[in-house]
Amino acid sequence: MHRYSHYFPVRTAADHLDVVPLLQAGFASRAGHTLLEFNGVATSFAEMEHLVKRMRAWLQQQGIARGDRVALMLDNGLEHMALIYALMLTGAVWVPVNTRLKAPGISYLLGHCKPALFVAQPGFADALAGLDTPPARLAWINEIALPEVAADAPLTAEPVAPEDTLCLIYTSGTTGAPKGVVFTHRMMRIASEGTVIVSAVKAGDRMFVWEPLCHIGGAQLLLVPFLEEVSLHVIERFSATRFWPQVEQAQATHLHYLGGILDILCQLPPEVQPARHTLRVGWGAGVSAKAWDGIKNRLGIALRECYGMTEGSSFTTVNNTGKTGSIGRALPWLRVELLDDGDRPVPIGELGQIVVSSEVEGCFLPGYLDNPKASAEARRGGKLYTGDMARMDADGDLFFVGRKTDSMRVRGENVSAWEIERIFVMHPAIAAAAAIGVDSEVGEQEIMLYVQFKEGMQESFDALARWAHSRLASYQLPRYYLRAEAFETTLSERIRKHLLSRDLSAAWDRNAHASK
Repeated sequence: MHRYSHYFPVRTAADHLDVVPLLQAGFASRAGHTLLEFNGVATSFAEMEHLVKRMRAWLQQQGIARGDRVALMLDNGLEHMALIYALMLTGAVWVPVNTRLKAPGISYLLGHCKPALFVAQPGFADALAGLDTPPARLAWINEIALPEVAADAPLTAEPVAPEDTLCLIYTSGTTGAPKGVVFTHRMMRIASEGTVIVSAVKAGDRMFVWEPLCHIGGAQLLLVPFLEEVSLHVIERFSATRFWPQVEQAQATHLHYLGGILDILCQLPPEVQPARHTLRVGWGAGVSAKAWDGIKNRLGIALRECYGMTEGSSFTTVNNTGKTGSIGRALPWLRVELLDDGDRPVPIGELGQIVVSSEVEGCFLPGYLDNPKASAEARRGGKLYTGDMARMDADGDLFFVGRKTDSMRVRGENVSAWEIERIFVMHPAIAAAAAIGVDSEVGEQEIMLYVQFKEGMQESFDALARWAHSRLASYQLPRYYLRAEAFETTLSERIRKHLLSRDLSAAWDRNAHASK
């Protein structure tokens, strides 16, 4: 009996909660079934297996072996997915490169992890042209000549252990330099098992995949069809204007949401959303209690809000009861505590840091690449300290509040930027908002709110402040307001706040106007 079998199904005799046996078993048993559709074109398990064999042969030609790092800067696509599967079977380390990075960010990543091979597509040539140092070896995906491989050739794999590194996932770098999360084969398997539970998929479901594969939100979906009889319906990137036609073409049943995706969909004109559609479930993170019912009713889907982070194999909790605004409770193999700065449990209803533990080995990152200080801060005493804050109600359900580093201290209160932003994006004229802390002349901090208005719409800051007065506590009310034409965001649509100026000279001051 495997130690983890109490929590996870043992899928094959060789299964040790890893990836390679799962891939081999799936390709062997589901040959004629559809694995995915990319831009409406179906690919079966057998067709993907053949492409993966050719990718593996090409990697061998390039001298790539187990443990070698291979960086990929590619949009979603069939060859991209086949190359990832091939890297898994080879035991090489996949390094996803954020496709929004410019030359300085790419240079940092390449200098930090030093991949043996960098595979990119021509659309990113301008960014690569500005690199401080060119990659050791660069291959353009459109110029790869894949070797021919017999269709009946066996799908071989290197002897890869669950604790071996599968990929290096670099954090978004919203504060400080990005950290390379060492993500093991077991962590990817757990992330995929978590996806099945959180999304509540079942045989015959069709999962809409818009997330970039260089983000854990997309990467964790690659194994789901090997766990359940579902298919992936993949597009190159998210487009609000094309979303509903794409869902209709795919007959998709499940949508993963991150950042402001659901807000964007709710801001579309009502007439572009079909009166009847196939989507049943939205699963992900980012829906506040205030917006909960409005989103459910507008989109006509059930919400399964969850919480997690890359360092913890993606998923930690899930709300499977539908309680408004809650991130639910810990997944079966995890234990969640809310602790104060002295590592003491906080009382019910009080704010505490989410700290996670498990009796299943390998749930959490072994460390950040070449960053022992950050590794020691994240993992202490066998527990994962997330840096995220939450409250627990009397029923034992959790409510996400925000990053410990994305909060402000205002008049003796800890204020979550996330809670403020979720209120303002409910205003009919606002497309996006970002709250940050700025210095106060009387100590602690004041709140400054950046506001991006919807196209063709605007509201005075005085009117916004009055609108917010009945919706936020006094200590949550922004003092300063600034208009933003657009925000620079991460791949998960989170605003890169460290790029926002703290200069108050051009800001509208609520206090100054209130005193007139």
